[in-house]
Amino acid sequence: MTSMKIRLGAVALISRIYIVVLSIFSIYRAVLFFTGIDRLDFSTEPISNVFHAFVMGLRFDIVISGYILFFPALFLFIFEILNLKIKILKQIIFYWTLILFSITFMISASDIPYFNQFFSRFSMGAFEWADNPGFVLKMILEEPKYFIYIILWILSVFIFYKALRKVFHYKYQTSIKNPLVKIVVSLLVLGLMFLGVRGRIEKKSPIRIGTAYFCTNPFLNQLGLNPTFTFLRSYLDNLQEKNKSISLMDNAVAIKNMQSYLNIINPKGSSTISRRVIPDSIAQNKMNVVVIIMESMSAAKMGRYGSTENLTPFLDSLCNESYCFDNIYTAGQHTFNGVFSTLFSYPAIYRQHPMKVMNHYHGMASTLKELGYSTTYFTTHDSQFDNVEGFLRANDFDNIISQSDYPLEEIKTTLGVPDDYLFRYSIPILNKLSTDKKPFFVSFMTASDHGPYYVPDYYKPHSTKVRKQTVEYADWSLRKFINLVSKTDWFDNTIFVFVADHGAAMYVRYDISLNYHHSPLIIYSPKNIKPKLFPNIGGQIDIFPTIMGILQQPYLNTTLGIDLINEQRPYIVINGDDKQAVLDNESLMILKNDNSKSLYKYKKLDLKNYATDFPDKVNDMDKYLRSNLQTFQYIVLHPESINE
Repeated sequence: MTSMKIRLGAVALISRIYIVVLSIFSIYRAVLFFTGIDRLDFSTEPISNVFHAFVMGLRFDIVISGYILFFPALFLFIFEILNLKIKILKQIIFYWTLILFSITFMISASDIPYFNQFFSRFSMGAFEWADNPGFVLKMILEEPKYFIYIILWILSVFIFYKALRKVFHYKYQTSIKNPLVKIVVSLLVLGLMFLGVRGRIEKKSPIRIGTAYFCTNPFLNQLGLNPTFTFLRSYLDNLQEKNKSISLMDNAVAIKNMQSYLNIINPKGSSTISRRVIPDSIAQNKMNVVVIIMESMSAAKMGRYGSTENLTPFLDSLCNESYCFDNIYTAGQHTFNGVFSTLFSYPAIYRQHPMKVMNHYHGMASTLKELGYSTTYFTTHDSQFDNVEGFLRANDFDNIISQSDYPLEEIKTTLGVPDDYLFRYSIPILNKLSTDKKPFFVSFMTASDHGPYYVPDYYKPHSTKVRKQTVEYADWSLRKFINLVSKTDWFDNTIFVFVADHGAAMYVRYDISLNYHHSPLIIYSPKNIKPKLFPNIGGQIDIFPTIMGILQQPYLNTTLGIDLINEQRPYIVINGDDKQAVLDNESLMILKNDNSKSLYKYKKLDLKNYATDFPDKVNDMDKYLRSNLQTFQYIVLHPESINE
């Protein structure tokens, strides 16, 4: 870089950098806006709200820019005032600015697909899989759409580098000679930068994530955030001891509340929610159990729940031949949440990863194994991902079938084998299990409805978009599986359970996506179950007790789940990583990290916040939410409490 005199022209230097970086941040926000524009209904959403979201975004961008540029500006002003000419200072500031802003641009590029997947801005939640970096990297590299954002990042860094060189090469001049005036001007500029970093003029607190929420549209509310800001905020929150385990209410009070909610009159032990369940009549025949956890199968993808695209004809038809539960919600928004909550019947707590804590829970496998069942888990890919194999083996799964068991030529992506091959591969194994003179419990975790997307050549979908093609293919694979097993000797003595690990953020009206949690729950056994519709509210955490009710076997229920056929719950709790929600058949209450609460009549698609209109309802739902989460947190920290 050519040398130049550092004078009060440093004000112009810093200002030009601000203009460049704010422009690039705005481009990223525009890309995010256009990738999510289908979330807006411009017939009801005023264009002024879109403008407001971009202005709000500018405020958050200024915060991040100020953090990076404050100390470079401070040193530039000091050297300017003292008339010091040190070339190395300019070089240090140049590379400081280039490197740090390149990182923020990388976060901005990563944020776009992350947001479109989870409907949440970039946070520490993106690093839930940090212990499997190779797996995640392969998954990213195998998904073509991600290259668009990689190219966008490279291009933005290149443009920024070229612009920054011009900014630093420019010959800045100043007519200010008086040192006192230089000091005053420098302090004024630094003061303005400090205000930019603070983000607000109000005395009470600096800018917060909640500041961005200005309207009833959840997409526009989040559009104004800067992903580097949300990432750093979540990182700092994670460092706080109080956030490593939640403390929403007193443990004893929470457990007592849950005992009341679960109708536990004489709990087994003074500090637990354990209760012995004995059916009116115990079945002599023990039916096999097959649980299929379907990747990303939001109820909204099904014709039964409003889709007009005929993506899931098999699942739709199955609803008419089965126990069909229309108001079922997944505990969290990650696959590990879905696997854990389905198999062990506990809720999700913010960003906590339950399968990384090697507790033993009295879940579905343990209970059925005590009743003489064999226990097997099938996954399409690496079983070590999310610590699944280690955790499940520690919780009484006899067999884990995963990528290492499949022929290499059948492994098509990082997510392993396609769904229909997974099912075809399983048939001989299931046939052998059926000859072992004991019932079997098998759980599948599918993967085809997740990027990197792969549709085999031998399947011909009618959709043109790959995301919809994979939904069609996933549904077709389920049909093929049932067709194959229907010819076996053990089919008539088996119940099949279909549920999503989580849904997809397809149509978003509130700060937490209900489509991401609303899941089909279908229990199919044509020789043993007569079709019936269940409209009551429930969740993944209720699947295990419901299956046990169908099996008519005695067991110890140490979970927070209930038998949906014979019991009813007032609410179900769902988790959005940085927020929690609780809902019944009409109302949705959202609890944010800042303890703010909102209440919506979601069944009517009403965007009005009724929290102040119905405070008793909000308090009742809030108490239920806190009691559930705090009780499970106690169990995580005191697993012995459910093994008394």
